[in-house]
Amino acid sequence: MSVHQQLQTALLELEASMKAANLWRMPTPEVEAFASQQPFCIDTMSLPQWVRFVFIARLKALIDAKAPLPAKCDVAPAMAAYLQQEKVRASDQVLVVRAVEKVDQLVTDN
Repeated sequence: MSVHQQLQTALLELEASMKAANLWRMPTPEVEAFASQQPFCIDTMSLPQWVRFVFIARLKALIDAKAPLPAKCDVAPAMAAYLQQEKVRASDQVLVVRAVEKVDQLVTDN
């Protein structure tokens, strides 16, 4: 299985884990929010919004184009901190962070 196929599967797992943790259903950010220059668009979006509408979308576009993946990906620590701060149920935190770690690893190790 190619890294692009593995990443596609990992993104589906991330989406499922976010849905299970009630982190998926949210409004689409305004167009201006995507122009943020801050890491994770932290000044214009919540981290789950960024993961759904920027991170996953960009990785899916790279998969569809069979384009090279970024050299490094390290989103899991930010997601872990966010979930802990938001007091998301511990079991949901574990599932979501593990799913993000898998994506991070696939992108970084490609």
